[in-house]
Amino acid sequence: MFVNAVWSLLGWWVLLCTAKPAWKENATVPLVLWHGMGDSCCNPLSMGAIKKMVELEIPGIYVLSLEIGNNIAEDAENSFFMNTNDQVTMACDKISKDPHLQAGYNAMGFSQGGQFLRAVAQRCPSPPMKNLISVGGQHQGVYGLPHCPGHSVAICNWIRKMLNTGAYTKLVQDHLVQAQYWHDPLNEELYRQHSLFLADINQERTVNETYKKNLQALEKLVMVKFLKDSMVEPVVSEWFGFYKPGQAKETESLQESALYKEDRLGLQAMDKAGKLMFLTSDGDHLQFTDEWFKNNILPYLH
Repeated sequence: MFVNAVWSLLGWWVLLCTAKPAWKENATVPLVLWHGMGDSCCNPLSMGAIKKMVELEIPGIYVLSLEIGNNIAEDAENSFFMNTNDQVTMACDKISKDPHLQAGYNAMGFSQGGQFLRAVAQRCPSPPMKNLISVGGQHQGVYGLPHCPGHSVAICNWIRKMLNTGAYTKLVQDHLVQAQYWHDPLNEELYRQHSLFLADINQERTVNETYKKNLQALEKLVMVKFLKDSMVEPVVSEWFGFYKPGQAKETESLQESALYKEDRLGLQAMDKAGKLMFLTSDGDHLQFTDEWFKNNILPYLH
């Protein structure tokens, strides 16, 4: 009888050790959001609506929508005028100090928030980013700013003037966010030398093996291109493509680019491992339906 009792206790011990606790079965992966140009963390018509939708579809999920500044007004203003590297540093600090994110998190960036979160993945590997979803992010930068978001027309008219007259001057680079991912295909050397942000995270000057290793740690890099995008030029930048070298008419895909062929960022290896996902939405910039979002994006958040 004693032997049977011992075996029974051992059986229960093995079961407890090997069984997955119910809370782990139902645990959700937290989500970090970063908005685009002219937007803010908590706009009820944009990031606020996305946050609410995700919370409704994935009960119990923790969602952090990044606020870059001390309030919503500063957050929107900083999306135009705060040094991007400082913004990324601030985001990394917020993420590293958030107790809900310490076991890892998914990240989703909208428009310029897509490449900003990629910089977070490359520069700040702890806590670990699992999946990065870039919704209309311009990963090879832009060479044009045809339209403005929301009510920022006057600001964007001024920005266009600054970009056209001196995108790579120190004053403009230091104080204008869009200049920091302005990619002039007719002046590649000037871009490589003076781009404050994009040339660095895209390994244009030197190969930072840490950046490469950290990006490759992602489970998935999901990139959404908008087929009728009237804001991003060229639109293939949303899939890491850009203009062919030396001109601004014909474009090339990521797979045709030197960045991919030389695998300076590890994208070729990620592609071959099935980690790069190329999605499309049949709409203008950041225009998608709730149904499209639920069918195409939510599967990467579970």
